[in-house]
Amino acid sequence: MNQTELIALVNELVNQPQESECVEFKLNFHSAEEIGERISALSNGACIHNQPFGFLVFGVEDQTQRIKGSTFRAKSSKKGNEDLEHWLLTRLNPRIDLTVYDFNYDANRAISIYIIPAAKNQPVEFLHQAYIRVNSITRKLNEFPQKHAKIWKKDSIPFEKEIAKDNLSSSDIFKYLSTETYFDLLKLPYPSNQQGVIDKFMEEGLVIKSKAYAITKLGALLFAKQLKDFESVERKSVRVIVYKGKNKVETEREQIGGKGYALGFEGLVDWINGQLPANEEIGKALRKDSRMYPEIAIRELVANALIHQDLTEKGFPMVEIFFDRIELSNPGTPLVTPDRFIDAYLSRNEKLADLMRRMGFCEEKGSGLDKVIFYNELYQLPAINVLVAENRTRISMYSYKSLNDLDKKEKIRACYQHACLKYVSNEKMTNQSLRERFKIKDQNAATASRIIRDALEDQMIKEDDPESKSRKYASYLPFWA
Repeated sequence: MNQTELIALVNELVNQPQESECVEFKLNFHSAEEIGERISALSNGACIHNQPFGFLVFGVEDQTQRIKGSTFRAKSSKKGNEDLEHWLLTRLNPRIDLTVYDFNYDANRAISIYIIPAAKNQPVEFLHQAYIRVNSITRKLNEFPQKHAKIWKKDSIPFEKEIAKDNLSSSDIFKYLSTETYFDLLKLPYPSNQQGVIDKFMEEGLVIKSKAYAITKLGALLFAKQLKDFESVERKSVRVIVYKGKNKVETEREQIGGKGYALGFEGLVDWINGQLPANEEIGKALRKDSRMYPEIAIRELVANALIHQDLTEKGFPMVEIFFDRIELSNPGTPLVTPDRFIDAYLSRNEKLADLMRRMGFCEEKGSGLDKVIFYNELYQLPAINVLVAENRTRISMYSYKSLNDLDKKEKIRACYQHACLKYVSNEKMTNQSLRERFKIKDQNAATASRIIRDALEDQMIKEDDPESKSRKYASYLPFWA
């Protein structure tokens, strides 16, 4: 934008009755952190109000909306030795293409303005926290669940409600879908006639009717006798690949799911667990014949990969088994940042998630990741790792390593996950609890202290009581608590 356009924009903004969830005025600079929070809030506010941009304007008095000019220069300001603009961008998640302008409104008044794109697909967070403006106050977005939910709402028809196969007769429903599976899993009596079955499937959104019957993509995805009968969802079949070593050079075997998720889930999980190596005895918690990885954790991770995939993206859920790890991935980026998987829960496929929970395939509430971490710790395995890359979300679970074999990042990640697990269990992490997690002997408490110190320096955890002088009885929380 040129100077004339920028002046016209400022005039338009100050002529509004007052500040809004999309527009905020400031006279001068307060702190870089405050700007980051405002950018998050204005981006999310613009999304909620169906506006393409939010605006943060320096040089305007917020109460009177008089243009007074500012000494702050957004484009040239620094945070430490780093350009402020770059510092802000690297602390926003997801990265947004905001534009920053410094210009002269007239000979005596200078203006700085941040033009902030509206959030898309997920809230914009600053330093792991999403914000929203309520009246003229910036608040944490998670305090307003209705506003939070609006950011995910789309005008288009959800994938689950789209049609997978239409122009069907009532008998076709029974030809293509395993109706018995639905009633068996939900422990419901099977209706005495076909119409009773179809009515229940219509109630669940698995089947719809206009002139003829149609099977929705949700119905096909869950209850298809053969996914190949539904071209639009066949590509969502689960792939399981077993590799010979630690890389993808040599494949030993591969399995592709051919049934709907509800029909094939138990067989899928059993087949995966059957490919996993047996574990050596580690401590008293495990038997010699136990699997390398906790079967209950594998079950939860498989269910999560199915439920949280972006069904509109190309690709399919995949399980890859290596000599030293198992990786579960699905198409799409998560709706919450990976660091918050254990306490935050949002699903882009609400009906799919609801049905899979009701059928007992995963946890009733939350993502089930607390159970995964609990059993991961019980089996004395390294911390799980979440990686988002190339529009896929990948969770890796690793085979046993001794504490001495873990690198610094792995120790910090395990410490953070332990703090999260304690917090969602209404407890707090301590040096003692971390020693128990790693099986560190009491006389080696300093080892746990070093891990805690590193996690504090990495800002993954924080002290429960920063004023306390006692290190022996100190307790810790995840950074977001």
